[in-house]
Amino acid sequence: MVDKTYDIIVVGGGHAGCEAAAAAATMGAKTLLVTMNLQTMGQMSCNPAMGGIAKGQIIREIDALGGLSGIISDKSAIQFRMLNRSKGPAMWSPRVQSDRVLFSTYWRHELENISNLDFYQEMVVGLLVKKNKIIGIQTTLGIEIKSKAVILTNGTFLNGLIHIGQQQFGGGRAGEKAAKGLTAVLNELGFENGRMKTGTPPRVDGRSLDYRKMEEQLGDYNPSKFSFLPCTQTLTQQKSCHITYTNQEVHAELEKGFDQSPMFNGRIQSIGPRYCPSIEDKIHRFRDKTRHQLFIEPEGWQTVEVYVNGFSTSLPQDVQMASLKKVKGFENVKFFRPGYAIEYDYFPPTQLNHTLETKLIQNLYFAGQINGTTGYEEAAAQGLMAGVNAVLKIREQEPLVLQRNQAYIGVLIDDLILKGTKEPYRMFTSRAEYRTLLRQDNADLRLTRIGHKIGLASDDRMQSTESKEKKSKQVIEFLNKTSFEIDTVNEILTQKGKSPLRQSDKYAKLLARPDIQGTDLMRMNQIELFCLFNSINPEIFQQAEIQIKYGGYIEKEKNNAKKLLSLEKHKIPTSMDYKQLSSLSNEAKEKLSSIRPQTLAQASRISGINPTDISVLMIHLAK
Repeated sequence: MVDKTYDIIVVGGGHAGCEAAAAAATMGAKTLLVTMNLQTMGQMSCNPAMGGIAKGQIIREIDALGGLSGIISDKSAIQFRMLNRSKGPAMWSPRVQSDRVLFSTYWRHELENISNLDFYQEMVVGLLVKKNKIIGIQTTLGIEIKSKAVILTNGTFLNGLIHIGQQQFGGGRAGEKAAKGLTAVLNELGFENGRMKTGTPPRVDGRSLDYRKMEEQLGDYNPSKFSFLPCTQTLTQQKSCHITYTNQEVHAELEKGFDQSPMFNGRIQSIGPRYCPSIEDKIHRFRDKTRHQLFIEPEGWQTVEVYVNGFSTSLPQDVQMASLKKVKGFENVKFFRPGYAIEYDYFPPTQLNHTLETKLIQNLYFAGQINGTTGYEEAAAQGLMAGVNAVLKIREQEPLVLQRNQAYIGVLIDDLILKGTKEPYRMFTSRAEYRTLLRQDNADLRLTRIGHKIGLASDDRMQSTESKEKKSKQVIEFLNKTSFEIDTVNEILTQKGKSPLRQSDKYAKLLARPDIQGTDLMRMNQIELFCLFNSINPEIFQQAEIQIKYGGYIEKEKNNAKKLLSLEKHKIPTSMDYKQLSSLSNEAKEKLSSIRPQTLAQASRISGINPTDISVLMIHLAK
């Protein structure tokens, strides 16, 4: 291990590190994963769940490209829900409740079954750099391991500091020490860093809760899954979650500890996630709210440990206990461990290229929370893209940069590189201007060819995608050319309280109506026989339904995306001296010089760059 030179070294065994190592090794690169604890690879540090609003789309994109997060989420799932079903398909977002232990176990199993992936347990404290190019790492024992590229995925461990009330202690998460030394090394190389904060709620004993006083939250009646591959199965049995609420008594108990809260007494000065505030922050900022929702989530099949989602806190343990006992159903609650806040170092992502390679040091990549993101899904996506691009770079092949109209992953990375972030970045559907194109149901149709071309997605996956595409087209063709029986349709319309039709028409025109769903058509003999004879499953029929029902919106977004691509064709030389362009605003000169966009399209998305600045650049490039 010490005597050989690896293609890729991945530092960190969290969600970003696992995807990075898996991607690089699957593509054939000799890869080493170095982590401080091999027993916690792929561990869910916070909530035991994957997916959710926009995050579910990211997991399906990772799966479509050939990553592992979707497969592992399916194998470890204890409940599946498709969120936002009441809205249009662009908003549908899959989410699973996971078995925390199984999730980590399956990650290790999958990684150990990749033949050219090695593992080593130790802390990395140094980087080996020669002529502004990474050549390896150094561990706490002074061991030097050489490589052609290095990917840092340090999560919340860089100088991690845990807060519980007025107590502080170093740690990357509960029970694990912080990573020391690497921030200073990166600072010496010229990188700027900042501090961010996140938090987690108490874990409690489910046997001490009275679920009869809570609302039961069931999984979907017909659950789906994340992976497009048939190697994972849908759930036949599910565990329920529950919902309860805080109240004014709870808030009064929490406020008693505000003077001891590191959030309010100045001990924590870094910025936390705006969209996932602590419970003390909620009642401080939203004093008009008399209650806040709590999701009571089981941690797995074979444990009584429960995650209290919505009660993230860094208050003293006695305050946490006293306030939770005022929550309905929690009167006799027993703690497994208190909630806490954690501060850690991150490096503003404007110091990266779109490949996630650093601008200062060649072949050095950052992925995950080191870039200022929050969430397993955002981290895993970055890890996969860093792993892929590190391999392509050392092979001197074209990099893989997903565009904003291709994937949520493309939106995520583009936002980070061009806009940066001063608070933990979380993905939302509202961040994607082409979300009608970037649906969870078509991630394989959008991305599997790309993953297969670079050697990440398997031949079986590619064949499955081609089959889905072919059969979807068959369904659309059948619906466009086949007329329905009017009596059957009018019977359905009457049941829905709608006016009957006077004459027959094509199925496609019927399906375009907002009051007719694909499930209605599936009850008609002609459709049933067609699907039976052509082995068309409900997922494929749904794909065809979306393309017919929302065809106008899809075409509009495709046309808008084409306009964007025209600006992507205008390349900006890396040597461009923006300060010499007198017509540019001072803010534009400063930001363009710092971020160094590669195209006019990228320049147009930088905060503070206005259309006039883009016109100036376009004229200059034309000259």
